[in-house]
Amino acid sequence: MTLSKLLLAGYFGCGNLGDDSILLGFLDGIRSLGHDVTLLSGAPDDTYRNYRVSSVPRREMKDVQAEIAKCDALVFPGGSIFQDVTSVGSAMYYANLVKRAKVAGKKIILLGQGIGPLNTLIGRTVSVQAFNTADVVAVRDPASLNALRKLGVKTRVELTADPALLLAEPAASPDQVAFGVGSMRTIGLAPRPWGKNKETVQLFAEMARLLFKMNFMPMFIQMDLNLDGPLIAAIAAQVGGKVPDLMRLNHPVDIQQRMMRMDAVIAMRLHAGILATTVGVPAFMLSYDPKVSAFAKLMQMHEAPMVESMNAQRLFDQFERFLKDREANVRVLLHQRADLMPLARKNIEVLESVLSGQDARGHKKVAQ
Repeated sequence: MTLSKLLLAGYFGCGNLGDDSILLGFLDGIRSLGHDVTLLSGAPDDTYRNYRVSSVPRREMKDVQAEIAKCDALVFPGGSIFQDVTSVGSAMYYANLVKRAKVAGKKIILLGQGIGPLNTLIGRTVSVQAFNTADVVAVRDPASLNALRKLGVKTRVELTADPALLLAEPAASPDQVAFGVGSMRTIGLAPRPWGKNKETVQLFAEMARLLFKMNFMPMFIQMDLNLDGPLIAAIAAQVGGKVPDLMRLNHPVDIQQRMMRMDAVIAMRLHAGILATTVGVPAFMLSYDPKVSAFAKLMQMHEAPMVESMNAQRLFDQFERFLKDREANVRVLLHQRADLMPLARKNIEVLESVLSGQDARGHKKVAQ
């Protein structure tokens, strides 16, 4: 085993518990390997407090360049970072890191990647350059693999799974209190800002009312500490402020522990669905993006409806059918999770193969 100094890059320490769950799953996966790890973080102090990883500010390029000079490999543990839907700046930022690492002669390892959407010429151009510069690109679902093929990427590509699936089911917190009231069963709701937001607020507010009416307890889950809070507050205002929520949690394990006591989750947020999966709770995915549809397809419990074509009654009717089949869905979930776990661990195997100079079959590369 080769011990290496790794510099990790992604959307970490930025208040998004989905991306931080990727980080934590990856750190759990390499914990026994002894690598020296430094992280590019949006909040280095918070990152160290939560994950005990040394970090530097991800936007301070002088510090970033110094860490690139010191590392053996620049590693992207996962996420949908090469995309231009939120902004072409995302793809440009990460492609710039790849370019800097290449100039410095470092190994470049992309793991658990969700590819795209890449709708702009500049987004596609800089992303393909980054992919072709990397030593390897591992993608988290077949849709991302197909996207790389369509882009004409020439580098080594491996199919893996999201590193957040490496998270173990945590022990129940001793101070946990049941969410349900009387006979009411708890349903998690994980919306996210989308489009003009007014439609999303109305959809989830009406969904909460329908759940209440049918003796369910809706519980809103804040996955992004910056973006989801105002949305959930607007939804609660529509419902008269009666909806309980999980706000200001700052660690993926906090989310896992609370999801463990839910009957199901309705999630726009991809990693709300993934975290639910890690604790055996079926997630009904509501898609706003191909990555959400791709995850629902992997889990094989239902086809994720598109949020733009959905109203609350239709969503409730589909979810009610999903929940009636809960026992069967849990069996499917456990089976699919068991199949995905080796693929999630494959990210670590791919990492080790590149660090040790092996090819995809585990053979030492011979210099030409």
